[in-house]
Amino acid sequence: MDITTKYLGLNLKNPVVASASPLTKDQANFRRLEDAGVSAIVMHSLFEEQLEIESAELDRHLSASEALSAESLGMFPEAGNYNLGPEAYLEAIVRAKAAVNLPIIGSLNGTSTGGWLRYAKMIQDAGADALELNIYYLPTDINLTSDVVEKQYCDLVREVKKTVAIPVAVKIGPFFSAMANMALKLDQAGADALVMFNRFYQPDYDLNELEVVPSLQLSRSNELRLRLHWTAILYGKIKADMAITGGVHTAEDVIKSMMAGAKVSMMTSALLQNGVDYVRFVLSEIREWLEKHEYESVQQMQGSMSQQSVPHPSTYERSNYVKVLSSYALTMD
Repeated sequence: MDITTKYLGLNLKNPVVASASPLTKDQANFRRLEDAGVSAIVMHSLFEEQLEIESAELDRHLSASEALSAESLGMFPEAGNYNLGPEAYLEAIVRAKAAVNLPIIGSLNGTSTGGWLRYAKMIQDAGADALELNIYYLPTDINLTSDVVEKQYCDLVREVKKTVAIPVAVKIGPFFSAMANMALKLDQAGADALVMFNRFYQPDYDLNELEVVPSLQLSRSNELRLRLHWTAILYGKIKADMAITGGVHTAEDVIKSMMAGAKVSMMTSALLQNGVDYVRFVLSEIREWLEKHEYESVQQMQGSMSQQSVPHPSTYERSNYVKVLSSYALTMD
């Protein structure tokens, strides 16, 4: 049974990819992930502002010491000896490449154009096989228009593509006024793949302390529907590969993703909940399903349930909307 796929120009042994998470931050997990069967690993994200905070904290300590005594600065090592900046992340890529025989995809979450470009080049030079731009940007300025935001995304992709030679995936959220057109723009800007979708975490309120508190909940399979929907719409309309992340928990979730048109399915929450070895079970069930339904390969099913063959997609979406609303049966006691 051929369960291979191709993503970002990389030949992968199957469509299950370990996405950026605490699991891909701990080097001890890399061989475990490989042994369990994942086809590629997306490194944990390098956050530009974390580097800036570390650097600013060092400056604050040095300045405070200087205020007490000018000579006290001599007690600190040279600034170049501090492990600030992306060195630890880049070294992790080097170690990962040496530890496993899998494609290693770097993940970058920047805040400035200079930071995006500088660190993208560093990640490439460290040996990453590809780069995922993890764009987490929530425009809260009421004067900021959608066309400006979209241009910022596309300009960033163009500049990164000019800077690196490795394939570039763009991890985005679904909250664009015209998602299909935005996908096309990113495709035209040079994105080699779109990763759908980034999960935007909303804080909660603590009513006892009257504080806003962070709230992180792992994904569930029902979150997959939004990803399937847009992947099926876009399949065959853009050149970029598509990856689905968020809500991939079972073999059925992976198969649905492939049928919608994705090249890979990325897992995080399922592995955190069930352990790394859970991948073996998922891959076994994928093979069983393919055999039962007489599919010869994963690639045979990719896009088989997309909207590519629908002559009037808007009409189809509208009729499906009405059908879904009409399907609910109200039961009265």
